[in-house]
Amino acid sequence: MIVHVDMDAFYASVEQRDRPDLAQRPVVVGGHPDRRGVVAAANYVAREYGVRSAMPASTARRLCPHAVFLPPRMKHYSQISKAIHDIFAKYTPVVEPLSLDEAFLDVTGSEKLFGPADHIARSIKKQILHQLDLVASVGIAPNKFVAKVASDHDKPNGFCVVTEDRIAEFLAPMDVNRIWGVGQITGNRLRELGAQTIAETRRFSPQVLEQQFGQQGTLIWELVRGIDRRPVVPDRTAKSISRETTFPEDISHPELLRSILLELTEELSWRLRQQELTGSTVFVKARLFDFRNCVRTRKLTAATSRTNDLWQAASCLLDECLKDVRQPLRLLGIGIGGLSHTSQKQGSLFLHETDASAERLDTAADQIRSRFGLSAIQHGSVLQRHKQRHSSQNPDATDDIL
Repeated sequence: MIVHVDMDAFYASVEQRDRPDLAQRPVVVGGHPDRRGVVAAANYVAREYGVRSAMPASTARRLCPHAVFLPPRMKHYSQISKAIHDIFAKYTPVVEPLSLDEAFLDVTGSEKLFGPADHIARSIKKQILHQLDLVASVGIAPNKFVAKVASDHDKPNGFCVVTEDRIAEFLAPMDVNRIWGVGQITGNRLRELGAQTIAETRRFSPQVLEQQFGQQGTLIWELVRGIDRRPVVPDRTAKSISRETTFPEDISHPELLRSILLELTEELSWRLRQQELTGSTVFVKARLFDFRNCVRTRKLTAATSRTNDLWQAASCLLDECLKDVRQPLRLLGIGIGGLSHTSQKQGSLFLHETDASAERLDTAADQIRSRFGLSAIQHGSVLQRHKQRHSSQNPDATDDIL
């Protein structure tokens, strides 16, 4: 059984917890109502007025003029996220983080120790509430897709169990946009074909869906029937690890894109070192405004986790993408494959002084981040971008691993 834990309005809930005077008030995290910016999170009171994440802050102000706007405190959220994951680790080592506020847990092997999956999930939910004074919604199902849909079924403070024999009935009335990977364009196309719900989508054969949507059509055919073969993959057993950001507004400025990619690279390399992993193949993914992807890959001369090594490759790959596409981007990401544990890495008898210096710098930075959070130390160009965020395009970052 798979458990999906999703914190309710995480950033905003943390702010309300830390400031009791904000109880029952609409709270918006991120952006500035009088300047250009984007909402990172909104509590459920603000959502009643139509405020949503990734919405321009000026729009949020028009919808909810009495909302309290607060700057994000990413270091603080990261520390709380670590405490949440410490709770997960008490029950299972098979945890796949998706972002700071959500993760998949495979508890199949833990049931003999802690009882059925729903008991484990309730214990996790209670511990998060009692230890951190925060609320999580939880979905339990035989696979990742259904578990994720279940966690969102009765938010906030949701708890939903979907057994194998209930999957078809549970998914049937849901809108086609609830299908994993189906966005606005694909959803609109399904509606044009006469399918508003998951149950109506089941009428189509695999051949029809593949003709309409290519390989994604086969995936849609399986998902609407509750079939999802993806395992829960912890960092240590993943074939690759990546970090990406979706922008609320398309970005075309090369230097801004380089700064964003540098920040993603720093976070990715830090995660590798935290997991004692190295990688040998770097890839950069750029998604265009029309949802087409540009992916460029480079094989490194040796497996590494050094920030500078990854950045040298990533920077060149981004230049290749921008040269080839010459269009604004809506998403940018970096990943690394060919993972191996550092214990398997063959050491060099003659480490170049530049390499040794880079490793010392990474070690010092990691010590600071481990104590004070990911955002405690950053490259100068990244800090400069953060200073200019209110007057420039403002990306809203998401992890696909933590």
